[in-house]
Amino acid sequence: MTQKRLIIEMGMGVDQHGQDPTVAAARAVRNAIAHNALPGVWEVAELSHPNQMIVDVQIAVPFPDQVRQEEVLAVLPFGQKSLRVEAGGMVVAGRAIPELKDKNDDMYVAIAAVTVSIPA
Repeated sequence: MTQKRLIIEMGMGVDQHGQDPTVAAARAVRNAIAHNALPGVWEVAELSHPNQMIVDVQIAVPFPDQVRQEEVLAVLPFGQKSLRVEAGGMVVAGRAIPELKDKNDDMYVAIAAVTVSIPA
């Protein structure tokens, strides 16, 4: 299927406690889409429903094999969704707090690029 890209938004997410790359990845996607309105999807592209847009997500996060992809994609309210997860992001030394069930002092940082396209 041929596509035309409309927008690419970037986001960052951090799991400060819990050492869960899925949490960091989902927060990065939420950050990328948090302040967007896409009237062009309706008015210019003439789509009848937002599920017709194509939403491709690329995430760079520590321990990508541990990411629960369906939870990350659930952050997106609409669209034909796809996700590519790769090694990246950062592991930053924080401070473990036993009450928060930290396993260690690590904080995971993820970055996301969310690309919205329309069928051409």
